[in-house]
Amino acid sequence: MIFLLLSLFAISLIYLAFFTRVKRYIAILSFQGVLLTLLALVMLENLSFFHLFSILLETLIVKALAIPLFLDYLRKRNNLKNTSQSRVLPFFSVLIISATMVLCFFLSHRIQGYGLQKEIFAVSLVCMVSGLLFIVTHINLFTHLVGYLVLENGVFLLSLAIGGEMPILVNLAILLDIFVGVLVLGIFLNRIGDTYNKVEAEELLMELVD
Repeated sequence: MIFLLLSLFAISLIYLAFFTRVKRYIAILSFQGVLLTLLALVMLENLSFFHLFSILLETLIVKALAIPLFLDYLRKRNNLKNTSQSRVLPFFSVLIISATMVLCFFLSHRIQGYGLQKEIFAVSLVCMVSGLLFIVTHINLFTHLVGYLVLENGVFLLSLAIGGEMPILVNLAILLDIFVGVLVLGIFLNRIGDTYNKVEAEELLMELVD
């Protein structure tokens, strides 16, 4: 079960690198939220009911529903294009993610640690690298936000890899971090849409210089 969920999550990262449509990015983030909920249910079954329920509630409602809906609102609010612009062709992004996946699985199996879930640890590293790559290669501020949320999903996976005894405070800290990132960047995007009517980083820089 865990292997299947991790495989689907890894495939979603490849799809994220391959597609160029903004609506697909939002759908993939929602799909990842569902997978993270199922992974948390399987990995944290030994936690108390309150801790497990709060983690599952946060993951499902926030990651799979609330954040994708908020991103779709931002997309419509700022009249974003259906396709995103990238400095790197999708083919090369897929190659980079695939190579990173092989390297992370190789490194994870060489790590000796008590209670470390090596497969989850490897996928979490790939997820964080994918988020950083997504931010670096895209020029649209909205896609930067998507990359940041993918990075946060990697942090959540990393907390699962450490072990089933994950304190609730760690998860609440991740939730707070997500909210801060989404709300701040959301307000930022709204202000950009109202003032400049554009959300591309390079164009905004030129506007500020002029």
